[in-house]
Amino acid sequence: MNETIIIGIAAVILLGTVAQWIAWRLKMPSILILLLTGFAAGPLAGWLNPDQLLGDVLFPFVSMSTALILYEGGLSLKRSELSHVGKPVRNLLTIGVFITWVASALLAYWLLGWSWRLSALFGAILTVTGPTVIIPLLRFIRPSPQLSSILKWEGIVVDPIGALLAVLVFEALLVSDKGDPIQVAILGILTTIFVGGGLGYIAARILVLFFRRYWIPDFLHNPSSLMMVFTVYAISNHIQEESGLLAVTVMGAALANQKSVPIRHIIEFKEILRVVLISSLFILLAARVTVDDLQLINVSALLFLAGLILIVRPATVFLSTIGTSLKWKDKLFLSWMAPRGIVAAAVTSIFAIQLEQNNIEQASEMVPVMFAVIVGTVALYGISAGFLGRMLGVAGDQDPQGVIVVGGHYWARVLAKILQDNKIRVQMIDTNPYHVTACRMLDLPAIQGNILDEGIQEQLDLSTTGRIMALTSNDEVNSLAALRFTEVFGRSEVYQISPYSDQGVTKDKNQVPRELRGRCLFDHSLTFSAFSRRFAEGADIRKMIVGTDIKPAEIMKTQGLTPLFLIDRDSKKLSIYTAEIQAQADEGDLLVALHD
Repeated sequence: MNETIIIGIAAVILLGTVAQWIAWRLKMPSILILLLTGFAAGPLAGWLNPDQLLGDVLFPFVSMSTALILYEGGLSLKRSELSHVGKPVRNLLTIGVFITWVASALLAYWLLGWSWRLSALFGAILTVTGPTVIIPLLRFIRPSPQLSSILKWEGIVVDPIGALLAVLVFEALLVSDKGDPIQVAILGILTTIFVGGGLGYIAARILVLFFRRYWIPDFLHNPSSLMMVFTVYAISNHIQEESGLLAVTVMGAALANQKSVPIRHIIEFKEILRVVLISSLFILLAARVTVDDLQLINVSALLFLAGLILIVRPATVFLSTIGTSLKWKDKLFLSWMAPRGIVAAAVTSIFAIQLEQNNIEQASEMVPVMFAVIVGTVALYGISAGFLGRMLGVAGDQDPQGVIVVGGHYWARVLAKILQDNKIRVQMIDTNPYHVTACRMLDLPAIQGNILDEGIQEQLDLSTTGRIMALTSNDEVNSLAALRFTEVFGRSEVYQISPYSDQGVTKDKNQVPRELRGRCLFDHSLTFSAFSRRFAEGADIRKMIVGTDIKPAEIMKTQGLTPLFLIDRDSKKLSIYTAEIQAQADEGDLLVALHD
């Protein structure tokens, strides 16, 4: 039996990882592939039965994983973002939640034929959108920073609000012995805010105190924060049902917005854990759906889904954003981004079981309808939202060619200007005000600041940017910049000027280790000092058409010629030469090279 469980758990992790990789290769939302994989392994093939595999542990595992995901989401909530999006976010979390609840409940009552009590409960659950879906989709779609902040805040904060609302509706409407429904709801809200919010904030302050006074060693920071998340979640839920989600969200946000101790290592660890958990959860919950459940998805369910997408969400956004600075294009895009995720699936599954035990009619229909909503919204938004965003001019490309250039000195400006003249978006950053001014005089977008600063990403437009080149004279700064942006662009798209000495690839024992550096630009021998010296000796940057000015086979053989970039003739896609892998030139491509 134990061997079967081990094999099953290993299979879930394997399927989740493979699904994530397939989504990355196909440039599709990972959630969609995960759901389809779960359906294929569960109800279709019959290979995976989560209830048999985990038994009574399944839903506690789902609940604890959801708590950890929301905590990680809370760590990404920066108070500074609210200065630009505070009003829209506040309205979406108050007015928007109410509109979504009422409108969804009415649709369920009219189209699905459920009782008004069951419809009210289902409408409350549908108020959530969820960071498990929103954040991966944002990385895939790459909307403008303002829209990204709104959707991120809404997705993370609305989860505990929606879960709380669902619990209150459950208690007030479906449990008759609780007394006056209004009194139950008000008492539940106040208790949840006091218990969940208070415990979350206190837990964050305790961690900060222990970290600041070095009472916990560095290697125990992540285990300690993980322990605190689960402890706070359990205690909060014990005192007030479903208040734990609010507690862990507040805890994450409080940690993210304090300045006493660095928490980047905690954030990075939780991000890795989140990917594993999301993969496993969606596989497991999708596999729980049976063939009989799928047969319950009829025309009424599809009409209900269409109503959520075409009526409820647009009405919610446009009514909630009245009086804000958002343009109609922004509102239209927000109207087309309300996918449901793991919290909706988990809460629905838990309530359905409880309702069936209480002999509530039609409760069994909630799970298949919710999964139809999840699959339908994720598939539709994931496939079309990026196209809509680009058509409206509020989202970046799926394969952005823009470059962040760290360093604004002379030859960095020359390289950036050539890229910009060839329709490659460039963003310069430097601490030297003279260099920043010189960049701006060439019409190069430039920011005066430190690339290692915590808030620098908020000043950069990442919607059209897909890589970073660190070109400063300081190898340590270059390496740290590459390391910082690895989580944004991936290791394949972070580059730095060679840290090697001019004598070749002989490694200095004092150099930054290879695993902490970005990809080596151009050539091992082309260090910052070597590049600067060759410029001083009369070298220049040349632009050549491959096949006309130079043959592909001669690029690497021409004396005194060091290839830097290739720009595709048709697609204008940028390829960067590195010391390890040489770009492949085709006829008609533009070659940018350093020539002595």
